Amino acid sequence: MPPGVPYIIGNEAAERFSFYGMKAILAIFMTKHLLDLTGTPARMSEAEATEWVHNFGSAVYFFPILGAVVSDWLFGKYRTILWLSMVYCAGHAVLALMEVPQWMGLEPRTLLGIGLGLISVGGGGIKPCVSAHVGDQFGRRNQHLLTKVFGWFYFSINFGAMFSSLLTPKLLEEFGPGVAFGVPGVLMGVATFVFWWGRNTFVHIPPAGKAFFVETFSPVGLRAIGNLIPLYLFVAMFWALFDQTASAWVLQAEKMERTVHTAPFPEDGTPGMRPAAWRVLDVLLTPSQPVADETPRVQRWELLSSQLQAVNPLLVMLMIPVFTYGVYPALGRLFEVTPLRKIGIGMFVTVLAFLVSTWIQMLIDGGGRPHIGWQVLAYVILTAAEVMVSITALEFSYTQAPTRMKSFVMGLYLLSVTMGNLFVARVNAYIQRAEAAGTRSGLEGANYYGFFTACMLATALLYVAWSQFYRGRTYIQGANEHAPAGGEEPATPRVEA
Repeated sequence: MPPGVPYIIGNEAAERFSFYGMKAILAIFMTKHLLDLTGTPARMSEAEATEWVHNFGSAVYFFPILGAVVSDWLFGKYRTILWLSMVYCAGHAVLALMEVPQWMGLEPRTLLGIGLGLISVGGGGIKPCVSAHVGDQFGRRNQHLLTKVFGWFYFSINFGAMFSSLLTPKLLEEFGPGVAFGVPGVLMGVATFVFWWGRNTFVHIPPAGKAFFVETFSPVGLRAIGNLIPLYLFVAMFWALFDQTASAWVLQAEKMERTVHTAPFPEDGTPGMRPAAWRVLDVLLTPSQPVADETPRVQRWELLSSQLQAVNPLLVMLMIPVFTYGVYPALGRLFEVTPLRKIGIGMFVTVLAFLVSTWIQMLIDGGGRPHIGWQVLAYVILTAAEVMVSITALEFSYTQAPTRMKSFVMGLYLLSVTMGNLFVARVNAYIQRAEAAGTRSGLEGANYYGFFTACMLATALLYVAWSQFYRGRTYIQGANEHAPAGGEEPATPRVEA
């Protein structure tokens, strides 16, 4: 592996801890903890909080296209990442100040908007640069390692996300929003330092200047963009469903039985002799009250609704090697496992995940309180879909982008997340208007989840038809050095469905 890769992976783990820790508590903060300048509760409704979460998600994934242009045209990936990381840190600082709005003289809701805006600019702007910067460390001689390094890159994302999703909700419950939003800010500072520390080990691809526009609007560049845009429109629906794990699924978990039972105490029953793992759970989870008929040797904890999001990154870390070394080779005995086929299978698996969440909501609507284990099942299915769709699309986007427009194409890919989140935000805005008018939206309860399940199924079927006609080329840094800017590239492998 190139020497700069460990610094990029370390930076990504800390940055993802920062981002997902903050995002994990947004919906609960807005519906339970939001106050006004006088300290009076100013909580949002579930539909309004969901709209805020997805508007924020759409903004985070809109700014990558601007960061990509600035990076590929003017400043290069390294400087763009470093400078925008500082904006990112400022956004976390503003969120932490919501607990003391008197210092700023602004309403907490206003501070929330400013903080999320700064994080959108900083966090969104660095996204395409970081993933493209990973690929830039590889050339013709070690390009065979790209699949592995993108797997590790995604592993680091989920390593940071898992711990932050467990810890940050607990910080919110125990210490309030100042600490809960402040700790992710500290981790973003750590991420920035780790990235700066590795500056002398990176392969630095200089900005292309005017050549960026020449290549982007050349026949080669336009062909690559035209090939990929339909793919991103299909993938947008996957993100519309997946990103509701931070909104609708959190709010659904509030209505579920979240008590879990763990392994018994040691044989002597001495609490002080319990393994360290149990003591960690005492810190991260909320101990439940003992039940009279329950043996004292069994420990019970209650998960916070926003902590369930930690299931996803944990499963991703487990599933990446399972799919890489087990599932894909097994499928390869039946048919050729191309990137486009992986994505298509993942879309149908996403339908199954939301069918489970639809069934859960039907039980809740009927007055039941299903156990959180059913939502864990939905997470298992959705995470399998994520491994097939998200990781594959990330690597595929990099390889299909001509050499001088890698960040730009990664930014286009991330726009699919923006489109998915905007769709969810608009649906929830419609629900709010119906509630305000005292009418039915038709998307109450299980109908809400059923609507998105149907949308995903229709998208998956259309994707299968489109993917049969995809034709593209693979571009790796160092493999096409002698190609004239804006001209035809030397022959490279074609990519088909």
